[in-house]
Amino acid sequence: MQSPSASPRIAVGGIHTECSTYSPVLIRAEDFRVLRGDGLTADPYFAFLSRHPATIAPLLHARAVPGGPVERAAYEGFKAEFLQRLQASGPVDALYLAMHGAMFVEGMEDAEGDWLSAVRHLVGPDRLIAVSYDLHGNVSQRVIDQIDIFAAYRTAPHIDTPETMEAAFTQLLTALRTGARPGVVRATVPLLLPGERSSTEDEPARSLYAALPSHEGPGVWRADLMIGYVWADEPRATACAVVTGTDRAAASAAATAIASGFWAVRDLFRFGTETGPLPAMLDRAAACGTAPAILADSGDNPTGGGVGDRADVLSALIARDWQGALVAGITDAPAVERCFAAGQGARLTLPIGASLDPAGVSVMADALVLTLDDPGPAAARQAVVRIGGITLVLAARRRPYHDIADFTRLGLDPSAVRLLVVKSGYLSPDLAPLARPSLMALTDGVVNQDIPRLANRHRPAGTLPFEAREGFTPNAQPSVRFGARFGS
Repeated sequence: MQSPSASPRIAVGGIHTECSTYSPVLIRAEDFRVLRGDGLTADPYFAFLSRHPATIAPLLHARAVPGGPVERAAYEGFKAEFLQRLQASGPVDALYLAMHGAMFVEGMEDAEGDWLSAVRHLVGPDRLIAVSYDLHGNVSQRVIDQIDIFAAYRTAPHIDTPETMEAAFTQLLTALRTGARPGVVRATVPLLLPGERSSTEDEPARSLYAALPSHEGPGVWRADLMIGYVWADEPRATACAVVTGTDRAAASAAATAIASGFWAVRDLFRFGTETGPLPAMLDRAAACGTAPAILADSGDNPTGGGVGDRADVLSALIARDWQGALVAGITDAPAVERCFAAGQGARLTLPIGASLDPAGVSVMADALVLTLDDPGPAAARQAVVRIGGITLVLAARRRPYHDIADFTRLGLDPSAVRLLVVKSGYLSPDLAPLARPSLMALTDGVVNQDIPRLANRHRPAGTLPFEAREGFTPNAQPSVRFGARFGS
C-alpha cells in the first residue's frame, strides 16, 4: 500500500463525450478539443487543480460535442497517446481522469471500461484512480473494478461540473494524505430515462439529488445517482447508484438505499416544461402573446447526441410564413460555404439541412446573407441568413447555441425576437430565464423522446421502459478492489 504523501504527484487527463448509437455520423479525431501537457493545466476547465497542494503531471484530455459513435481509429489514437504520455511522465502517486461515461466507440461495447482497464494495466494495482462522470454516463462493473474514487454531476442542466471534478480530486488527495484505501460500490436500477424527464430542477429528481449528501458519513465519502444515457443501445446502459467509501458495508447500504429510492418514484418523472408535437407547440407559441417563446427542437439536440442538421422546424416555420423567428442553428457546412462564396448582402437559393444525415429533413429556400463569421478555420465558420421573417444561423460544424455569447458574437439578441428555436432538450441556464414561455417540441431525430420505440437489442433484459417490469430489489456490487491489499 502507498504511504501517506504530503505533496503527491498526480497524473491528470481523460476523454469525454456522449454518443447516440442511433446516429450515423461518426465523431472523428478532428471533432475533439484536445488539451496536452501544460495546455491542460492552463485551461480554465482544470483551473481547480491550482488550488490544491499537489504536483500535476498533465497528460491528455480530449473532449467532443456529443454525437454518434467515435471512430475507432480516433479512439485508439487518443488512448495510445494518453498511455504513452502516462508512461513517459515518470512515477506518479495517483491519477485523476475527467470522463463522461457515455462514449460509444465503433465495435466496442464499453469504451470507458477499455480506457480505464488499459490505464490500470499500465500503472498496476497500487496506484489510486479517481474519476468524475456526467450523471448521464453508463457505468459498467468493469469500470467500477478499475477505480477507487468516483464523483458524478448532481445537476441537470449541468451547473456543477467544476465542483464535481474538484470533489473527485479532493477525495484522491484525502486518500493520499491519510493513507486510506477507498473503494467503490455500484447498485444498478433497471430503468432508463431521457434527461428531459429527469432534470434536477424538477421533481422527483430534485429531491433525490438533494438527498444524496445525507447518505454520506462515517465510511461513506461520496454518494451518486446515475440516470444513465438512454440513447445508447448497449449492455451497460442502465441507471445506477455509485458510492465511494472506506466501509464496504456502509457504502453498500447507501448504494442500496439510493437505488431503492430511485426505483420507488419511477412513475413520477415528467417533462419539466410544456411539451408536445411540433404543430401544437408552434400553435402555442403563436397564441401566447409573450416573447420570446423559446422552442426546443428536442430530437436533433447536439448536446444530447443529435446530428444537429435537420430542418424540420425551419420547414414548418416557412410553411406558416412565420414572422420574427430566430432559429439557432442548423449544422450545414455546404450551405455555410455557399453563403461565404456569395458574400454578405447576397441573395441566393439555398439548400438547407440533411448535410450530415441524408435521412433527415431539408428545405430549399431563398435566403439573404446577413452576417458571415470567419474565426479562422473553415470548420468554425458561421453564417446568418434571413428567409422571409425568419433569421437562421448556419454552422459549419456540429455545435449548440445555448449561451448568450453564442448570439452576441453574431450580433443577435435572443431576447428581442418573438420566437427563438434552439436544438436542445431542457433549456440551458443562460436561455431558461428568457423563455416566455418555454416549449419543447417532440421532434424526430437520433435522440428523439419516443423512448419505447427505440431499437432495443443490447440493453439488459427487463429494463424499463423497453420491457414491462413490476418488482425489483437492488443488489450492491463492490469493486473487486474494495478492501483488497496492494503493495507492502
